[in-house]
Amino acid sequence: MTVPFLAAPALADPRLRHGFFTRAGGVSDGPFASLNCSLSGKDELARVLENRARAVAAFGLPPAALVGLFQIHSPTVAVVERPWGVDGRPQADASVTRLRGVALGIVTADCAPVLLADAEAGVIGAVHAGWRGAVAGVLEATVAVMVKLGARASAIAAAIGPCIRQPSYEVGPDLCAALLAADAAHARFLAPGRRAERWQFDLAGFCADRLAAAGVATVETVPADTLADAARFFSYRRTTLEGGGPLGHQLSAIALAP
Repeated sequence: MTVPFLAAPALADPRLRHGFFTRAGGVSDGPFASLNCSLSGKDELARVLENRARAVAAFGLPPAALVGLFQIHSPTVAVVERPWGVDGRPQADASVTRLRGVALGIVTADCAPVLLADAEAGVIGAVHAGWRGAVAGVLEATVAVMVKLGARASAIAAAIGPCIRQPSYEVGPDLCAALLAADAAHARFLAPGRRAERWQFDLAGFCADRLAAAGVATVETVPADTLADAARFFSYRRTTLEGGGPLGHQLSAIALAP
């Protein structure tokens, strides 16, 4: 069975495999239904591994080809020089590689998944960009590591996948203060909120801005809102608003064709 995923024209290159997977096509049930790919939640491990295997099979790759991270909302970038197992995941929020046939994967449930590639140079990256990591520079750091591996920033194509979008993303003073402390011009990514001391944050727009500042010339945003589209996406904020409880995460991944 081939599980459904969204693709970005910016990364449509025969030398690449990429996809932003939805929550459809897996074997998990209940709040994890159905393609939950998070190794850190309370879903049954066997089901999560089957879901991850189904996803990477859509790229024509075996389960061991999928390389993930223990995500911590940081600017840390891991260079993949050989695949590691599910128990060997480093603490980081981005990964970069030149290896063919290795799928760089990240999981999200409102944060922005960002996939990057310089297909000509044969360098790819995958980023988990929550607001903390994005403000701390995880996107710029990823581009810098890709350049060290032989990519040219101007030749990198980037796609920002499904995430919580500005109309759904109400934020408080903590995010606002951190954003403006980094650069007062970042106020343009905040719209007035519906309540006092609240704002609506444009996470996707902020990520696109950071990529452009790092020299990336081609940046595409997939038009999807994880909070608003419960049929296709897991959402941390939606689950919280509904009273909390177990939560699944969708996978995004990119690979250089074997």
